[in-house]
Amino acid sequence: MQLHHQKHHQTYVTNFNKALEQLHDAMSRGDSSTVVKLQSAIKFNGGGHINHSIFWKNLRPVREGGGEPPKGSLGQAIDTQFGSLEALVQKINTEGAALQGSGWVWLALDKEMKKLSVETTANQVRFSAQYLLLESLTRIIQHSSCVRLAIILVI
Repeated sequence: MQLHHQKHHQTYVTNFNKALEQLHDAMSRGDSSTVVKLQSAIKFNGGGHINHSIFWKNLRPVREGGGEPPKGSLGQAIDTQFGSLEALVQKINTEGAALQGSGWVWLALDKEMKKLSVETTANQVRFSAQYLLLESLTRIIQHSSCVRLAIILVI
């Protein structure tokens, strides 16, 4: 976790701020070509910062209920829609293993359907506005042929 917080997340923040400074400079010079080129760096690093910020908010120590299965209406919705928490975890693992490279698996509420949904985003793409984000469940990083899954089921 320390590596993710102090290196990965910090790198996204540093590169996002650097790209914003370059954007401001390019805009003040009227350099539209550079403005366009910076959009991907802003999107990637800004998305990385947002996704990691959400991830950190979902972590809780055991003394505050971290690591416990969801209870109440969320626990009931998981049982109703997925059959069990174990079935949801299996779906998360399947979705995560299907991601190529780096990405995220999210538990969300589809605002139109009013149902829970397991959604994936590649790399540092931000989450779709169609869904109300409930929780970042899995951060997936692929190194060579090894996919690591970190399941986080805290509310």
